[in-house]
Amino acid sequence: MKKAAIGKQDFREIIEGNYFYVDKTDFIKEWWENGDDVTLITRPRRFGKTLTMRMTEQFFSVKYAGCGSIFHGLKIWEEEKYQKLQGTYPVIFLSFAIIKEDAFEKTRKKICQLIANLYADYSFLLKSDRLTDNDKNFWRKVSVDMDDVTATMALYQLSIALHSYYGKPVLILLDEYDTPMQEAYLKGYWEELILFINSLFNATFKSNPCLKRAIMTGITRVGKESVFSDLNNLKVITVTSGSYASTFGFTENEVFAALTEYGLADRKEDVRQWYDGFKFGDCNHIYNPWSVVNFLAEQEIASYWANTSSNGLVKKMIQQRGKKFKMILEELLIGKTFETFLNEEIIFSQLNDKESAAWSLPLSCGYLKVMQVKRCPNGKKKYTLSITNTEVRNMFDEIVTECFRTANVITANFQMRSFPEIKSL
Repeated sequence: MKKAAIGKQDFREIIEGNYFYVDKTDFIKEWWENGDDVTLITRPRRFGKTLTMRMTEQFFSVKYAGCGSIFHGLKIWEEEKYQKLQGTYPVIFLSFAIIKEDAFEKTRKKICQLIANLYADYSFLLKSDRLTDNDKNFWRKVSVDMDDVTATMALYQLSIALHSYYGKPVLILLDEYDTPMQEAYLKGYWEELILFINSLFNATFKSNPCLKRAIMTGITRVGKESVFSDLNNLKVITVTSGSYASTFGFTENEVFAALTEYGLADRKEDVRQWYDGFKFGDCNHIYNPWSVVNFLAEQEIASYWANTSSNGLVKKMIQQRGKKFKMILEELLIGKTFETFLNEEIIFSQLNDKESAAWSLPLSCGYLKVMQVKRCPNGKKKYTLSITNTEVRNMFDEIVTECFRTANVITANFQMRSFPEIKSL
């Protein structure tokens, strides 16, 4: 029986270490055949985004040419044309997961350091006669202290250099793209960061002639006018989208097969109650992978989905919203549902006063799930939302209780008739 290792996010390490793994390599085929230029995928925290991005990097990257053995026996290796594709593209992989600073200059410096690290990894290109003198002169400007023009053009220029050296366009994988934006909103330097990020993203993903395809992952879909105003080549996959629905998280069949393998088949109902309930597109019964792996390791039902920075966004929104919003949250926590319109673009400036924005945030974070979608006569969709599962209810209850205590909100004797949009399950 394979060991259920906690927290491992490197695909190759998991496969070569013979750790527990649910085969999600069919994502590679689905993404490649969809052919989208730039794909943004939003999923809750700890749902396998980083592992999927590392898997994609290690499949396509020339750094892993000749390492196809790590895919042997997996779904993607069943077709010869994909065997031939492994290790054939230059890939730029970057993660913003560690960028959680309290000021813009610190955030900017960390982004610059990550980019400088990429250049250091490819320093052998400086010895190549395939790079022009201009390419090499730009290369020498890249550092943790580079100016804004150099920093925002750095991934663009690295793409050109890699294309010149390998003779093929690049794939760019940006993991946890929205982490610094969440921190900027919480810490009060949003406007400064967005100017910088806009320039970086436009050069990297829109105006880059050497870009083959790109993937970005995150928890939230940041509003287009904030970040993606110039990216008309962006395919957005949110929690309500049909594409890649079973890639992130475990399906019920996958979970039950794992429970049987680990001799825990008699715990199916407990696991379903605690960790099931997520829904992506029309794919129901998606289980929290972090919690399931922890359960396989500990063989004990518990709340494993620890708090992270995404909770900070929800806490701030709850604290700043009105009494009606907080009362509806209380009713959701005791098993009620709530109907609302949604706009899955998270516009941070609207979280305090626009209902569709407010409910989209806990949905994207995984705290709420869509029970039903109803199309209205005006063409808009109205969503019925509920708390996702027992584990989420316990965690969310702590968040809401803390926010209520902070805001000194008293909700005793709440009358259901005041809010007819709330319904019993």
